[in-house]
Amino acid sequence: MFAPERRCLVVVGAQWGDEGKGKIVDILAENASIVIRYQGGANAGHTVVCGDEQFILHLIPSGILHPTTQCVIGNGVVLHPETLISEMAELEQRGIQLEGRLVISDRAHLVLPYHILLDRAAERSKKIGTTGRGIGPVYEDKTGRRGVRAGDLMIRDRAATLIGNNVKRVNQLLQLMGADEMADFDEHMALVDRITPRLLPLVTDTGNLIHESIKAGRNVLFEGAQGALLDVDHGTYPYVTSSNTTAGSACVGAAIGPTAIDAVLGVLKAYTTRVGSGPLPTEVPGEVGEKLRELGGEYGATTGRPRRCGWFDSVVGRYAARINGLTNLAITKLDVLDTFSEIPVCVSYRLDGEVIDSIPMDMEVLGSVEPVYEQLEGWQCSTAAARKLSDLPRQARAYLDRMVELVGAPISYVSVGSRRDQTIEVL
Repeated sequence: MFAPERRCLVVVGAQWGDEGKGKIVDILAENASIVIRYQGGANAGHTVVCGDEQFILHLIPSGILHPTTQCVIGNGVVLHPETLISEMAELEQRGIQLEGRLVISDRAHLVLPYHILLDRAAERSKKIGTTGRGIGPVYEDKTGRRGVRAGDLMIRDRAATLIGNNVKRVNQLLQLMGADEMADFDEHMALVDRITPRLLPLVTDTGNLIHESIKAGRNVLFEGAQGALLDVDHGTYPYVTSSNTTAGSACVGAAIGPTAIDAVLGVLKAYTTRVGSGPLPTEVPGEVGEKLRELGGEYGATTGRPRRCGWFDSVVGRYAARINGLTNLAITKLDVLDTFSEIPVCVSYRLDGEVIDSIPMDMEVLGSVEPVYEQLEGWQCSTAAARKLSDLPRQARAYLDRMVELVGAPISYVSVGSRRDQTIEVL
């Protein structure tokens, strides 16, 4: 997708996450000078398959698997230091060279143990379906202007004061919540002393680095986490993540202006999944849903939780296209549908006898809609070896054409398997 008029590209999930963004970013990163992760935290899991090897990345951008690509963890990311250090060590053990290729924004907020204690205590009562990794509490601290940023590690006394104040406040909250475990200040400072030597050499003003790359006309790729329907403003609230997952977040989370973005690629599965609680209008119960889950390997890369599965929902696709300004689509896991003789596609919803074509604000309403399905003919043969559109069966091409019509954006990529080479680029 990179071209002289499209140097700055944002990749976003256009459903409830788990759409296969990691693979698409990995493919695009081959021609990118720099890849930026701009929001979310270690609650995301991007899976990339290279040959016979599988890599699951939680914080490091998927572009790290290309030896000449520089990777940036932007200011919009909430960074769990130990997860990052562990991820770096595993990549280095597997022969991936990181030196000089990975940098962290000095403005990225740190996820500390007291955030995880708060998150788990809150989840026990709220049952939102979080990963329990402290993501919500650290974004609360960020908004409450009491967060600890990567740049604060440069001055230990400052970090100690911030952490000390936060530990006192958190322990008061944990007591009110009836939690068994309290935060310990000394343990937090011991953690700071362990992580500082490893992280500080990577900490810099990444906004300026990205700005200079764009000015120089380099190909710049922005990697989002989760999906549009998990956006804290535009998703299925309150069953959402704690950050803005839509394309507009790339500007804030990477410190660029909106005029820098040339294109937005939305990644959609050929069917629909989500993890955790909240409405999923096209969810398929029973044997068919289980078949989709097993064929698609639909288990969370971060938590291992089974994903709920359903048919493609074009109401969701159109909504994601609108709020992200999608210019192009990447369709993933088309091969998962290879064995179905007939494939339903949701074209609208029915509520109390009335047809609606939008995502309602009220989640009780969304949970009670009836999907209006259009039945499309299946192809019942393998698509795994297809490398161009003409290799696909007629019915599969018709399915993709209908997705384009319903969502309202052209397709640039079709994935028919987990490997890099199992990808059709639509020219």
